[in-house]
Amino acid sequence: MMKQLTIIVWAVLFGEVIGYIGGALEQMTWDPGEIGIVAAIFALIAVNGVTYITNHSLPVKGSENK
Repeated sequence: MMKQLTIIVWAVLFGEVIGYIGGALEQMTWDPGEIGIVAAIFALIAVNGVTYITNHSLPVKGSENK
């Protein structure tokens, strides 16, 4: 649970910074709420996806799947 909360906090922080800079460069409006939610969801999907793939890439010792 703490891993997920850490991911959300850092994703929102980085998303806000990147969104602010990107919005300024593209001359778009900066909506902090929307950017934070999108960044948090994207980060959770990405990190949990990578974790799932790496946990299932190597079989457990002694298992039948070799």
